[in-house]
Amino acid sequence: MSIEAIIFYLLCVDSIGANLVAMFGQKWYLKHFRLISRIFPPAKGWALYYLILTLLIGWLTMKAGLL
Repeated sequence: MSIEAIIFYLLCVDSIGANLVAMFGQKWYLKHFRLISRIFPPAKGWALYYLILTLLIGWLTMKAGLL
């Protein structure tokens, strides 16, 4: 497995986790990560944008033959 594939899969897991927190776990995130939530608030729009960019990167690396 190449380093590009590993990085893509890590980004994919992170972006899915960010979307789950933004959609369903905002109260939990704000309660348990007070300091981080001040810097990185759970926003649905940014999380969705992050997921789209991650999938675009995966599609481009797959098209280039790296995945």
